[in-house]
Amino acid sequence: MTIELLNQEFETNLGQLKSYLLRITASAIDAEDIAQDTYIKATEKLETFRGESSLKTWFFTIASNLAKDNLRAQKRWVENVTDITKDAALSNQNFFQEAMDIRMTSPNGQYEAKEHIAFCFTCISKSLPLEQQLCIFLKEVYEFKVSEIATILNTSEAMVKYYLHTGRSKMITIFGGRCALINKNGVCHQCSELNGIFNPKQNTQEELMKINLVKEAEKGNKEHLFDLRMQILREIDPYKSKASELQLHHLEHNRRVMENYL
Repeated sequence: MTIELLNQEFETNLGQLKSYLLRITASAIDAEDIAQDTYIKATEKLETFRGESSLKTWFFTIASNLAKDNLRAQKRWVENVTDITKDAALSNQNFFQEAMDIRMTSPNGQYEAKEHIAFCFTCISKSLPLEQQLCIFLKEVYEFKVSEIATILNTSEAMVKYYLHTGRSKMITIFGGRCALINKNGVCHQCSELNGIFNPKQNTQEELMKINLVKEAEKGNKEHLFDLRMQILREIDPYKSKASELQLHHLEHNRRVMENYL
């Protein structure tokens, strides 16, 4: 293994690595710092790499270990995080002014409901026990095999399967009760409300019906709806999408609110 090959592979996987770190930490600053520390540790430990896993798996292992040290010191977010952060936003005039400035001036400041679905999952997933949260993202979004996740998290394949089952079940339950896109009686209508704020001339219902998740919701297959959410997350790069700057602004707001709330 040469440093040139490591550099090439790290650059190839950096986008996915940073988006993973952003989604588990809910902090662009932490994601950037951990990604840099991952590269430093990888170069320092280059001689220890024996090729027993792919370099991508090795990078994610180092990054996950660094992130876990950070995240274990923090309290888990609550399931109704979107209610709490919405109330905080409504009382914060600067938040909406900053968001509207981004919407009007940034090429990455569009509001899209599909982006907010991914954003919402990121926030609510932080209410899970850490191992469940990591397993869901590694398997369902970044498409690692169970055996690879066991390596990344230094646990058994049986435990990975357990974390995946319990984490999926918990998230399905939360969204089934909260999300108005899945359950018409759900308490959370943020996708529609925010679309009305940022795209006032757009027909919200028409836009929502372009999303498979919304079309399929009436069929009531909750496992399938969860898989459709995961498909949305896989398709979106939170750093490069048309809505990335606006959603990162929202995410930083939510992180600060939850730090003060917990």
